[in-house]
Amino acid sequence: MRIALVPPLYESVPPKLYGGTERVVYYLTEELVRRGHDVTLFASGDSQTSGRLQAVIPEPLRVNPSAQDPCAFHVLQLGMVYGQAEEFDVIHAHVDFRALPFSRFVRTPTISTNHNRLDSPEAIATSQAYPEAHLTSISDSHRGPLHWANWVATVYNGIPVERFKFSPRPGSYLAFLGRMSPEKGPAEAIAVARRVGMPLRIAAKVNGFEREYFDQVLRPLMDHHLVEFLGELGEKDKTDLLSGAYALLFPANWPEPFGLAMVEAMACGTPVLAYPRGAVPEVVADGVTGYLCRDEEEMAARVADLDRVDRRACREHVLARFSVARMVDGYEEAYRRVLAADRRWCRRVA
Repeated sequence: MRIALVPPLYESVPPKLYGGTERVVYYLTEELVRRGHDVTLFASGDSQTSGRLQAVIPEPLRVNPSAQDPCAFHVLQLGMVYGQAEEFDVIHAHVDFRALPFSRFVRTPTISTNHNRLDSPEAIATSQAYPEAHLTSISDSHRGPLHWANWVATVYNGIPVERFKFSPRPGSYLAFLGRMSPEKGPAEAIAVARRVGMPLRIAAKVNGFEREYFDQVLRPLMDHHLVEFLGELGEKDKTDLLSGAYALLFPANWPEPFGLAMVEAMACGTPVLAYPRGAVPEVVADGVTGYLCRDEEEMAARVADLDRVDRRACREHVLARFSVARMVDGYEEAYRRVLAADRRWCRRVA
């Protein structure tokens, strides 16, 4: 198949540091190319791909402080993609719902994968305006706010498990990996670490719009001998952090669409303690790869039970459900399904 992949422009593909969506798009691109598909990636010029790269901007938006309106660059990106739509069999967009208005003006079908929460007014309004749009979710729970939409498939995110160092023995510290935002729960993770008296190592991105929360709420909490803030980490350092941890704390305070950090930790053999919000119960096998906890108190209490978790079972869980191969199998099937439906529609209107 001839496939156009459309990632967000905030990070390069793959991202140098933090960037879950761009990382997943990179894994998807490389495996599709390996399987013989003709893939064009519309991304920043410093991106890396085995497919064909069409540079939308020289560098990702996060390193361009002069950029005032990120939406404008995504409109530019989509103009490039849909101006060449006839060159592709399918367009796979990962830019929220921005591609949907463009999709009506071309015959090439679009699949839209939104990696963010779907209960926002803009997500609901956009999807209502384009009810025929082909959507894929990254978890079953992800569909909830748009249960009536035209869902083609649920395809879980996948990672190249072999790149994540497995450690059969637990370390002596807890880990937190994510963004320094209230919905990701860094304050709760700090509270749990202090309750149990274990060191906590935090690897996290601080976005500009989260700076006030970071400075006013989190900095005072991190001024404690048990807490170490590492900032953003590259892939090797991130893997070292996760493989050496006793557990990953994931006290998400929002309807988590997927939670890639949980899968990365389990691939290293590290169990996860998490709140059962959004997709978390679909990702963590309660009692097998970690524990689902109602609150800080239960999460702290469950730390003592982590020695019952088989770290190899954590990795096997990821291999079985969240590998790159499993993810690409799902998207290939979604592409075939949409192309078949498109051909049937063309015959009906001919």
